Amino acid sequence: MRRPERFGETLREEIAEIVGFELDDPRLESVTVTDVEVAGDSRDARVYVVVAGDENEIKAALAGLKHASTFVHQRLARRLSVRHVPQLHFVRDTAEENAARVGEILADLDIPKEGETDD
Repeated sequence: MRRPERFGETLREEIAEIVGFELDDPRLESVTVTDVEVAGDSRDARVYVVVAGDENEIKAALAGLKHASTFVHQRLARRLSVRHVPQLHFVRDTAEENAARVGEILADLDIPKEGETDD
């Protein structure tokens, strides 16, 4: 694993803990940090999150994360022994939603599973 990927994984773990346990914002109760991509120069990091709820709840959670980004950045600076903590950009992770949608489409097609016969 390359250095930015290892650093991204460390950031993901720390950010998930901060968001999950240190932020007292009801909009963030259903937020899960799924991945962090660190830019090659380590100046920016894209933080992917999944939010349970409808579109309004998702928008509210992303607004809450944007508002809390300075706090999260400061906490990371205290916890990590790095010269520079990247600027955090919270982004909605749609991979799970897309996978669920593909699953629904495949189920609608009624394709027999492996080993099943269509009698």
